[in-house]
Amino acid sequence: DPEAVATRIRLVQNQKRVSSTRHFQKVARATLDGLRLVITHLNRNTGGRTQREISPQRLTHYRENWYVEAWCHTREAIRSFALDAIESAELLTEPAIELDDAQLAEVLGTGFGMFNGRDVQWAELVFAPLRAGWVSRQVWHPEQIGELLSDGRFHVQIPYTDDRELVNEILAYMPDVAVVGPE
Repeated sequence: DPEAVATRIRLVQNQKRVSSTRHFQKVARATLDGLRLVITHLNRNTGGRTQREISPQRLTHYRENWYVEAWCHTREAIRSFALDAIESAELLTEPAIELDDAQLAEVLGTGFGMFNGRDVQWAELVFAPLRAGWVSRQVWHPEQIGELLSDGRFHVQIPYTDDRELVNEILAYMPDVAVVGPE
């Protein structure tokens, strides 16, 4: 009985951004059909808007939000754009530049969360025994290095390129985590 199921299953979505999906279909079509787009993108940090010509490579769903990972012809680099920050999207007939998976992974698979780049640093964290059992079963990053210590603590090293998102995650575990490095 669908009604009984609905009363017994609850989905909790924390800090979900309410966003429009008005450009999703156009961005998805460009990504799947290998076509370029011209987008107007809102920069959340500065409030400024830029127009970019992009070659979409893939769509990523992360923390309840959609991102298009693309070659940005304007910046001549790989960039990730939150779909809810795209204010307009024009589908072009010109074929997108195709990047291979290794190129995408080199830039987009390096850091923690959605912050990526080539300047990778490593955070070293030690969790108290109270949290160690739980945290040792979490995957913060596919390349993390972790070990349970003899005293019950958990030591983990996590790659990151921008500390903003990682710091927020670390703060959620206070006071049961110590940052060993970097300073």
